[in-house]
Amino acid sequence: MSRDTWTRLADDELLAQCDVDTYRASGPGGQKRNKTSSAVRLRHVASGLIVIAEESRSQHENKAKALRRLRQALYLKLRRPLTEGELPRLGGCPEIAAARNAAGRLAVGRKDPRFWPAVGVALDALASAQARVHDAAVALGVTTGNLLAFLQIEPKVWEQANILRQRHGQKALRADH
Repeated sequence: MSRDTWTRLADDELLAQCDVDTYRASGPGGQKRNKTSSAVRLRHVASGLIVIAEESRSQHENKAKALRRLRQALYLKLRRPLTEGELPRLGGCPEIAAARNAAGRLAVGRKDPRFWPAVGVALDALASAQARVHDAAVALGVTTGNLLAFLQIEPKVWEQANILRQRHGQKALRADH
């Protein structure tokens, strides 16, 4: 199975692939927080990714948050290797096409359900282009400035882009803000 398959699974199907641990979270929240095992840790066995959610006093809410975080982690951490033939056609892939506005720019916010799939493809392009932003932008059919702005929307995405750049011997990207 792959990232694309895992991210398309229904919540109960994705949860079935995980080891689920519940525990008592420490910190503020009063007496109830220290008496109930409301914190949730998910270990996605196939990918090795681990996420936690412990903000809520409700185990049900924390489980839902952990599943959202797992989907995000799948897009952030798992790269799909692209062939030389696939790279130039990325701009037309469904995830990128869905994230474009009428002017052809990547223009979705991090709360939009189209954001994370587009992030996954953008990071795949960056990894396949040896972390050269211009080459990844050309493959995605956007400007370098648009790709950089898109990657900066979410700090975790920006961090992952810089991890890719470091792996390929490139200088870290500096944020505009």
